[in-house]
Amino acid sequence: MKTISLLTLLLLAVCSALPAFAQLPRVSSGTIQRLNNFPSRFVSARHVDVWLPEGYSPGKKYAVLYMHDGQMLFDSTTTWNRQEWGVDETLGKLIREKKARPCIVVGVWNAGGERHADYFPQKPIESLPAGFRDSLLREARQGGLFSGKVQSDAYLKFLVQELKPFIDSAFSTRPGRASTFIGGSSMGGLISMYAICEYPGVFGGAACLSTHWPGTFTVEGNPIPAAFMNYLKEKLPAPSRHRIYFDYGTETLDALYEPFQKQADEIMKQKGFSRKNWLTKKFAGEDHSERAWRKRLDIPLTFLLGR
Repeated sequence: MKTISLLTLLLLAVCSALPAFAQLPRVSSGTIQRLNNFPSRFVSARHVDVWLPEGYSPGKKYAVLYMHDGQMLFDSTTTWNRQEWGVDETLGKLIREKKARPCIVVGVWNAGGERHADYFPQKPIESLPAGFRDSLLREARQGGLFSGKVQSDAYLKFLVQELKPFIDSAFSTRPGRASTFIGGSSMGGLISMYAICEYPGVFGGAACLSTHWPGTFTVEGNPIPAAFMNYLKEKLPAPSRHRIYFDYGTETLDALYEPFQKQADEIMKQKGFSRKNWLTKKFAGEDHSERAWRKRLDIPLTFLLGR
């Protein structure tokens, strides 16, 4: 049976979850405003870091990109692994070069031990036979992946019903679907895919980097990827009004993804997606890390936010 090492499993269980320092991230472009312990009726409170581009003005209107694992986006000196996405550098440069429209980034921190439960697409896992599902989740909890039940539907309600209305009221945004995007990596890629399928009227585009199709860390005999594919067949949004980006590397955890991504790509074709509104990229030699995602971040940002 093909599995990931225990060390990798434990690291992924807390991936991006350690709070490190509560100080504001230092950015080289734009500014950060923190919403401390943003409260929710649906999930636990968490920090939200809002990045405003250079020259932000209430007199202008801005697209908004919601990103998961918000503590990993801007400043490597505050992260558990001393890596970052470099969102401020990359998006700031794209905006200056007029390769991307002006955009606010809402970095939603993960909630530590609740990360997997928040990000694991709920309806696909609930479609599995009850006995198998319960056994699978019990093993995952014993391995440290879940602190409780899967609650991604509640997490998305937090984003859509609580956080987004606040962001649209507090900042100068374009609140419509065509200017609202969501993105993340690994489990954050899964929840971004799930978000655009569950809320196609809210999100106009999703960036899903190194999408963790296995859901857990076993490939052979694992029914979870098939459940995700069946979900996509039923729930993918209309290609005429949405853009979806996928990618994967070939090293470490990313080495598991290519067969499943190819299945997802076939479904995208069947549903009418084309190069105009869908992109999947393979990055040979790249691993499962913020360092790798930073190197290619300009591609999904340009694809979603390009002028």
